[in-house]
Amino acid sequence: MKSMFRIRAKISRKLYYTLAVGVFAVVFLVWTILAGSGLVSNIFLPSPLKVFAYLVNAFATGSIWGDIGISSYRIFMGFLVAVIIGVPLGILAGTFHFAEALIQPFSEFLRYMPVPAFVPLIMVWCGIGETAKIAVIFLGTLFQLIPMMADNVRAVPDDLLGAAYTLGGGRSLVLRRVILPAIAPSTMNTLRIMLGWAWTYLTVAELVAANSGLGYNILKAQRFLRTDAIFGGILIIGVLGLLCDRAFVLAGKKLFPWAEGDR
Repeated sequence: MKSMFRIRAKISRKLYYTLAVGVFAVVFLVWTILAGSGLVSNIFLPSPLKVFAYLVNAFATGSIWGDIGISSYRIFMGFLVAVIIGVPLGILAGTFHFAEALIQPFSEFLRYMPVPAFVPLIMVWCGIGETAKIAVIFLGTLFQLIPMMADNVRAVPDDLLGAAYTLGGGRSLVLRRVILPAIAPSTMNTLRIMLGWAWTYLTVAELVAANSGLGYNILKAQRFLRTDAIFGGILIIGVLGLLCDRAFVLAGKKLFPWAEGDR
């Protein structure tokens, strides 16, 4: 027991998963007690059984599958465009100081601007179709991704770069054969974090004249005080986000087994 509190002490896989599942169980138990005790009205806090009944009905009737599909498409496209643009810009900013001066201060400036404030402008610029919803996801992730990628590059030890130059490597070779392989594991972890950011902007994205999607369903349920549907939608988004997160972790372990990462 004492060893558990040593800094970075390893614990068994069984204990790890027991603790992780235990947290979910405690939250579920507290939720059940609060909802069943009458201390909180069911209008504001539906019981887990009521939420479960909503989810069973939604999946059984098939009404939720289309919403999961369209929301996943919006997340994937916004995230993909952000990665295509943000990863190269971040690598440039972390590799060359002149590129850092050109890219990072402006991206840091935009990073602190609330994405929901851009929704009216996005509707003017992109209309109310799928492009606008994808643009919200894109803006929400791009300017977080750039500085994180730049930091990944800066974390590459100077000794590696010096050794490569000493062995006759030029700028292009050092970038391709030293920097890019060195940042690959941390880049996978950065993308995992950014995908989490993308999921958090889903409801904001589906504010833009949506008539489908998980975020749209949550907002629609709000109008009719359908808190069971609100909780159900939030849980679905959480599960989908967790599955994406675990998929990135698993891919990172398979692609970069030498790198120490999350479980």
